[in-house]
Amino acid sequence: MQLKKYTDYALRVLIFTGLKKDGELASIKEISEVYNISPNHLGKIVFELNKLELLETIRGRNGGIRLAKAPEEVNIGLLIRRLENDFNLLECFNRGADHCVITPACTLKHVLNKALHAFFKVLEAYTLKDLIENEQELKALMGIASE
Repeated sequence: MQLKKYTDYALRVLIFTGLKKDGELASIKEISEVYNISPNHLGKIVFELNKLELLETIRGRNGGIRLAKAPEEVNIGLLIRRLENDFNLLECFNRGADHCVITPACTLKHVLNKALHAFFKVLEAYTLKDLIENEQELKALMGIASE
């Protein structure tokens, strides 16, 4: 299973903004330069994260973005469920698309479904706070000044 780049980039945006302290603003340009991701693509992601009430956007000359919630309130598993829209690991996961002759007797779909639930159970045990615990190392790698 592979997550979409969109989800990967959304997590990176949250990690970056999660490293900012006391309401300090980040910019799409700044995030774009650190991760070498198109600012246009990041703009769409920031828009979506704002709609999900995970980011706050401040318009204007001194504007930017910041977390709208405390890092410990951003559940990684729930976020990935909201950003990803296709967890059909096999064709038979999609109702009405049973083209395989063994679908009625096949247990593979049940095994994979169980694995998918275990995947999310692990992810739901983590928050953004867990992803930024190594704050100093992350800041050094991103070129963010530490206070």
